Amino acid sequence: MYPGGGMYPGRGMYPGGYPSYNISDFESNGELIYYTGFNESGERIETEYGPHWLYVHGGSCVDCHRTDGRGGYPVMMGYAIPPDIRYETLTSEEHEEEEGHPPYTDETIKRAIREGIDSAGEPLDLTMPRWNMTDKDVNDVVEYLKTL
Repeated sequence: MYPGGGMYPGRGMYPGGYPSYNISDFESNGELIYYTGFNESGERIETEYGPHWLYVHGGSCVDCHRTDGRGGYPVMMGYAIPPDIRYETLTSEEHEEEEGHPPYTDETIKRAIREGIDSAGEPLDLTMPRWNMTDKDVNDVVEYLKTL
């Protein structure tokens, strides 16, 4: 059994594998959460749903939506293709998808992150974790999305 009680090594346990990050590597709490799944207090943000490997290996937003927020590639060991979550895309009236949705607001982005409900009130695919974030953490993530 590995630290944290898992059956597999987590972030930083594979020599030369998953990167280990320091809080000082990031300019904001939102960026830290986006890249690591941990907040500035060092707490892992717990999730419901989402890919099992994300929970086991301590994943984060960047693992599916990439560093630039554009997504576009199938999730590891899955079929879902994560969407572009850049703020300008989420809040735009125009969408590349066949079935558009109303533009997101800060509040509907937070709802999508926490509850897995899109801007039209429809459930997101269960591949999208439901992140159990504090108000501060989810606000910080939304502010970070504005920089992508």
